[in-house]
Amino acid sequence: MSQKYRDFRSEVGQALVTMDSTQAYNVTHSHSSSYINFTFPLDQDTEDGPHKEFYEKARFVTGLICYPIMCIFGMTGNIFILIVLAQKSMRTSTNVFLSALAVSDFLKLVNDSLYFLTILLLETNEAAGNKCYGYLYPYAHFVFNISTCVSSWLTISVAIERYVLVCHPTLSKTWTSIPRSQWISTACFVVMTAVAIPSALRYRTVELPEVRNGTNVTVLDVELTDLWKDNTTFVTAYNWVQGLLRSMIPLVILVISSSAIINALRKTRANKKMASRNKITTMLIIVIFFFLICITPDAVMSGFFNLGYAESDNNLVKGVREITDMLLGVNAAINFTLYMIFNKIFRDQFVSLFCGRCRSETQRSALLDTKYSQLEEKNVNGDSTKSRNNNLTSAL
Repeated sequence: MSQKYRDFRSEVGQALVTMDSTQAYNVTHSHSSSYINFTFPLDQDTEDGPHKEFYEKARFVTGLICYPIMCIFGMTGNIFILIVLAQKSMRTSTNVFLSALAVSDFLKLVNDSLYFLTILLLETNEAAGNKCYGYLYPYAHFVFNISTCVSSWLTISVAIERYVLVCHPTLSKTWTSIPRSQWISTACFVVMTAVAIPSALRYRTVELPEVRNGTNVTVLDVELTDLWKDNTTFVTAYNWVQGLLRSMIPLVILVISSSAIINALRKTRANKKMASRNKITTMLIIVIFFFLICITPDAVMSGFFNLGYAESDNNLVKGVREITDMLLGVNAAINFTLYMIFNKIFRDQFVSLFCGRCRSETQRSALLDTKYSQLEEKNVNGDSTKSRNNNLTSAL
């Protein structure tokens, strides 16, 4: 992420630190990467190379166009999800998981919106942007890791619960319940927060001197803490554990469980008694499917190919990383749309809550119009004016 900030500052002709281009410089990494290079030449940021244009376009489109749209829409949608699922009629074990998922996704999008605002400030108000970057980034990296891991394991929880309901219905009464879902959701937040604690200790804010217009000023930057500089074995082990928990293990579990659920749905398609349950299951499979689409590129880059953002000098890799980071945000923003399209119960509850008054007024107006038309017809057929007025009053 800090590398992205430096690239944006370089692009608009703003350098936060003035130093010899041959001097080695400490660097941090993309907010989603689990890997890092410790030093590189400062002039490397502005060095032309293959795919540089692709990287710059990807960075601009995702960072300054897609993120604000995605964050506003996604945060609003997740608030709607929490309100709808909080209704008494919507209390189910599955909806407990979906509510917890909405909380995690909301935190992820708040974090992404701060990233966008920091970039915007760096282009419009360098001093404010620098403070925002220096103070926020160590914590933003921590929140990113928590929310991403929590969302992954809550999605796994939904898939496993649906697998039990569809493939082993006799066990569902003892294995699925609202209290159990609440306990599992809480455990996901607690355990993944504990796993992410080392990432909270990864960076520290430092003050660096700079000369601007002949005046000495102090700017903020971030650097690795001693824990992450001096413990190569720990860093390697932690990066692998985090990569496995965040993307690779969830990817494998979701593919297997989704395949089993889809196979079971095909066998029970003709059973009308299970039609309602199967519709909800189909909606959840679509949610899982979108999750797999959004998380697979990150899993491939971070795990299978061991490619992160800052440790690569390849502009193609960095450009692709911009897109994979954005896809994780899309996954956090898309669920409200999926619920509205594929879940009639959710859609009806949403309409009842937020459009019920408007709909009632419309229905009342239509009823009055119908009654008035009927009374007018009776008047043409010879009804008295008094009778018509009495009937109209009764209709109102």
